Amino acid sequence: MRLETLFGLKGRTALVTGSSRGIGAAIAEGLAGAGAHVILHGIREGSTAGVEQRIAKAGGTAQELAGDLSVAGAGLDLIERAEAIAPVDILVINASAQINAPLSALTADDLAFQLTVNLVSTVDMLQAALPRMAARKWGRVVSIGSVNQLRPKGIVTAYAATKAAQNNLIQSQARDYARDNVLLNTLAPGLIDTDRNADRRDNDPEGWAEYTRTLNWMGRAGHAEEMVGAAIFLSSQACSFMTGETIFLTGGY
Repeated sequence: MRLETLFGLKGRTALVTGSSRGIGAAIAEGLAGAGAHVILHGIREGSTAGVEQRIAKAGGTAQELAGDLSVAGAGLDLIERAEAIAPVDILVINASAQINAPLSALTADDLAFQLTVNLVSTVDMLQAALPRMAARKWGRVVSIGSVNQLRPKGIVTAYAATKAAQNNLIQSQARDYARDNVLLNTLAPGLIDTDRNADRRDNDPEGWAEYTRTLNWMGRAGHAEEMVGAAIFLSSQACSFMTGETIFLTGGY
């Protein structure tokens, strides 16, 4: 079978949440490069303009939908608006909220914020997207998890818990929709060098270097672009016999 048949996404539409920067932007550009029309998503209108321009310059197609997933019902609304553009074949659930705090310092507001963005919006999006995918007998959901869903660090107690719950949700729905050719999997990165870690990296470069040297077997942080290959696989026909699973990209852990 030709690689284009296995991994090509021509004719597919992908919605990538949180695709204005970091891992989401890299995955959006990768899916567009594989042939998908990509619906970009950011909190504010215009926030994905740079990503859209890079995709167009590379010969791909993309457009933006804005929406704040911390607002009740925003996940459902996002799917409805995306479906009005084109049937969503591929849903990449990447947008997330991470507030570093041990359990003893976790506030009710910070917990609620992370629960809404990371879990409630995921429920909303799946409730809206999965029945449509099932009716069309083809769909891919790629949830961007975290190594913390399996090996949580105390400083990200709430974030890790929401990622574990999100993965549990993906697994349960993978079972329910497997016979409809709607496949749901999780891509779980380790430490990735994105702007989420910029302050720590830039304010304490020596401490950052020491931390990354001892964090994994490769002795370094990953790069957003290193998530793209697995995301394309999970979004494509190449993933036709895999569902409810997790791919960990951690540099060895």
